Amino acid sequence: MKISYNWLKQFIKIDWTAEKTSELLTDLGLEVEGLEAFQSVKGGLQGIVVGHVLTCEQHSNANRLRITTIDIGAEEPLVIVCGAPNVATGQKVAVATIGTTLYTAEGEAWTIKKGKIRGEESYGMLCAEDELGLGTSHEGIMVLEDSLETGSPLAKHYEIEDDLVFDIGLTPNRADAMSHYGTARDLMAGLSQHGINAKLISPSVSAFHVDDRSLKVDINVEDKQKAPRYCGLTISDIVVKESPLWLQNRLKAIGLNPINNIVDATNYVLHDLGQPLHAFDADRISAKKIIVKTVKAGTKFVTLDGVERTLHEEDLMICDAEKPLCIAGVFGGENSGVSKETNSIFLESAYFNPVSVRKTAKRHALNTDASFRFERGIDPNITKYALKRAALLIIEIAGGKITSDLIDEYPNKIEDAQVFLTFEKTNQLIGEELPKETIKSILSALEIKVNNVTESGLGLTIPAYRNDVQREVDVIEEILRVYGYNNIGITNKLNASISNTSKFESYKIENIIANQLVGQGFYEILNNSLTSDKYTAFSDQLEQTHEVKILNPLSTDLSVMRQSLIFSGLESIAFNINRQQSDLKLFEFGKTYHNFEANKEELNHLSIFVTGNKTEKRWNTTETVVDYFYLKGLVTAVFERLGIQKLKSAPLTNDVFSEGQQLSVGKHSLVEFGSLKASTLKSFGISQSVFCADFNWDNLLKVINQQTIKFKDISKYPEVKRDFSLLINEDVTFESIFKLAKQTENNFLKDINLFDVYTGDKLAEGKKSYAVSFTLQDKNKTLTDVQIDKIMSKIQKRFESELSAELR
Repeated sequence: MKISYNWLKQFIKIDWTAEKTSELLTDLGLEVEGLEAFQSVKGGLQGIVVGHVLTCEQHSNANRLRITTIDIGAEEPLVIVCGAPNVATGQKVAVATIGTTLYTAEGEAWTIKKGKIRGEESYGMLCAEDELGLGTSHEGIMVLEDSLETGSPLAKHYEIEDDLVFDIGLTPNRADAMSHYGTARDLMAGLSQHGINAKLISPSVSAFHVDDRSLKVDINVEDKQKAPRYCGLTISDIVVKESPLWLQNRLKAIGLNPINNIVDATNYVLHDLGQPLHAFDADRISAKKIIVKTVKAGTKFVTLDGVERTLHEEDLMICDAEKPLCIAGVFGGENSGVSKETNSIFLESAYFNPVSVRKTAKRHALNTDASFRFERGIDPNITKYALKRAALLIIEIAGGKITSDLIDEYPNKIEDAQVFLTFEKTNQLIGEELPKETIKSILSALEIKVNNVTESGLGLTIPAYRNDVQREVDVIEEILRVYGYNNIGITNKLNASISNTSKFESYKIENIIANQLVGQGFYEILNNSLTSDKYTAFSDQLEQTHEVKILNPLSTDLSVMRQSLIFSGLESIAFNINRQQSDLKLFEFGKTYHNFEANKEELNHLSIFVTGNKTEKRWNTTETVVDYFYLKGLVTAVFERLGIQKLKSAPLTNDVFSEGQQLSVGKHSLVEFGSLKASTLKSFGISQSVFCADFNWDNLLKVINQQTIKFKDISKYPEVKRDFSLLINEDVTFESIFKLAKQTENNFLKDINLFDVYTGDKLAEGKKSYAVSFTLQDKNKTLTDVQIDKIMSKIQKRFESELSAELR
């Protein structure tokens, strides 16, 4: 939001520097993100003087050029070559002398230099009005009044306004400050804490009166819930033309382009008081009736930007007896706006339901200054006052007269909120005890009325324009921001509370695993829960009937809630790969959303993604690409960290993966992991392999809660290792070797590990070689060689008899 300092000082008299005012506004919560200088004429006409054309002769080498001599009050006249067709002897003209900086319409600077044009030297430039920023004409040079003094600065004869503009990063809750008046109101409260008793100056509307009642427009508000208050009147005999310079400068300072005096007046009051208004051409209102209502779904309506829009049944419209004229609080219609031919208008000022305006604006992807304010909630009690203010301004700059009564449809008044503020709670939240008189003075400066005072607190009435202040804590926040956060002392005392929570709380487990993954080189990502419905087609497990759809989506890519974390993770991977970051380790804790027949569900997940190389390429290391077994190790490490054992493995049936495993405990499926399909990756523009693990976090927490911690003493006696090099059939798995060994010797056999696999032409067809190590230990005594040989012999015989294995 842009706030003009000159404009602001119309409401509050202040002689502070803009920089100091910026600091105070920021302290008050209206954060000033930037301070820009504004000039109504860029450059301020510096170096431009009034010149008198002494002679004007044809250029000898160019038919369209003339050589002039110009008196600028110096000892010698200037010789200037000019191509304007209207230059003539005796004229007073605008002269840019050598060294003067001019600006293009786009704001680019260029400097006047001595030059030679078709063989003739030129010592300046005769300027057109668009070259000086004084207009748009470029048909010829500016011809000035004869009465202007030769050699005088041109800036002396024009009202050039210099201003400073605050760029305020306004938070959505501060609808009350979305105007110069609202900002001045906050500034006044802040100044009071600096001992400055500034007064807020409200523009007077005492001159408002009805001239006659020759143009009556009837108002019928059918939907009073969406339009709680609606005001209007007519103004006749107006002349639509350019706005006066002061008004144009006000609008330009805050980044608005002047249009005409009627539209400019409504925009001025919008940014002046925070009340949006709309002017209709009264001659285009059928039967002179205004009806505020919703219309039939599918109705076509062309807005001011020339776009035909299809209306929703919930869109509130301003209509006449035959047709819609305007989308209420959002955008006007093409066939009802003010034009050069307009001589009478119907002027609207209203309070529309914020939720209704917000939904309509999002539905039609429209974001206007009016909707920006209506959807956040404006002051319902300023509606009539702002209408009078706008009407007086229009009559001042466009002529005309008020030709109807001011109609105010306000059947159910919006009441001010009532809050009881306790001193104990105030001091507790602020962190120190504020004097009661200070609290009351701050509340008074904020226009919060103190109804009664007791020993324990204050009974307050909150003005309706502060729709964000509804609770006691909201009032305390208001007191604190005006008192000043910087004025609260810092204590050396640290207060803390101990919460009685379970060690299995989800956030605690999340932190454990997140820290583990970060330690392994992973980055955490946080993707949008809104996604595209096209991802449903990537998997048979995802159904469109289970989608949670957004009623008014921002775009087609954000139209549903996600049913899987995998696709949003692939979006992040594609984004990074497209920026030359192809070695990625990412994880995300998030929710999926499902609209099942029985009920809607939110399910918690942990997704892990790896792609590219395991480590960064260096001179002393070789590139190692991540693979399925690397991902399996990560998954296993998660379960080991959480103490989850007795996992059952099954082939993966999720068709998003080309191959993989599903691990479960009992009936609880805990994770699905493997390599993602190449066809799925191609849809995201990814050409390299991506491996993913999708944990069902809810099931994981259930299993953890059922786990009991078991521990045993560390044995005092040494471990012994023995290795077998086994020649086995190709269909024999390590799992079968592991189980058979455990069945044969479970007391002393502590661990079994496959450390080498060989297949090749040196082995018989259908054979492979496994190198397996066995770790043996007795917790009561040291194993002897005789015992070890006996155990290994027994295992060997089982392998030979049941697996047809041979020792190599």
